[in-house]
Amino acid sequence: MKKLFLSLAIFCLTTATAFAAVQGKEVTYSADGTTLKGWIAYDDAVKGKRPAVLVVHEWWGHNAYARKRANMLAELGYVALAVDMYGDGKQALHPDDAGKFAGEVSRNKPLAKARFEAAMKVLRKQRNVDAHKLAAIGYCFGGSTVLNMARAGEKLKGVASFHGGLATDAPAQAGKVKAQVRVFTGADDKMIPAAQVEGFKQEMEKAGVNYKVVAYPGAMHSFSNPDADELGKKFNMPIAYNAEADKDSWMQLQSFLAEVLK
Repeated sequence: MKKLFLSLAIFCLTTATAFAAVQGKEVTYSADGTTLKGWIAYDDAVKGKRPAVLVVHEWWGHNAYARKRANMLAELGYVALAVDMYGDGKQALHPDDAGKFAGEVSRNKPLAKARFEAAMKVLRKQRNVDAHKLAAIGYCFGGSTVLNMARAGEKLKGVASFHGGLATDAPAQAGKVKAQVRVFTGADDKMIPAAQVEGFKQEMEKAGVNYKVVAYPGAMHSFSNPDADELGKKFNMPIAYNAEADKDSWMQLQSFLAEVLK
């Protein structure tokens, strides 16, 4: 009988471990009276508090792609929050709307800061999050956003931009940037030309920021998103998926997060 109970106990334990997996749930929060709808992902097999990462969406808005990246981070052992910078989970189905939504937030720095900080607050309050170990990544509009949050001095260990805009009218100031910075960009990105990349490097050098820029030959805008090819054809946009750049940038991100969030 004792052997039977022991066998059942072992079976239950191994079964529970086998079914432990990434959990995702929608989370509603607010900033200045605007409802924001995010997505939190974590691996329930990981015990105790762990580092956390904010994921800022492309200019299309908080969609399945942002949630996918949050889930991928959860698989690596982080708690991830795919944030909502537009409000009410709003998404754009056409580039004209995407540009409008992104512009409204980008031009209003206090608004962008408030919404980003609201997401940071939500993430820090999670029971399984080490509130002192936060990083942020972003894609396209989101890449620009996390870089601007670093420039603003947000308390982040690191930020990483994937094909995000690098120009700014509020350049980083010496001693203000607390985060280490990584930028992954396409060498053939028509939306982020070489001159903009060089200007960003000069900005970072002048401000004394710990940074690195990786430019992928042949890669265009939105190189990390498999949907880019279809969207590029549909709307006649110079965007395209690049599997090699996507894979390498994700590998480099993993090393970067492991370093800054250790």
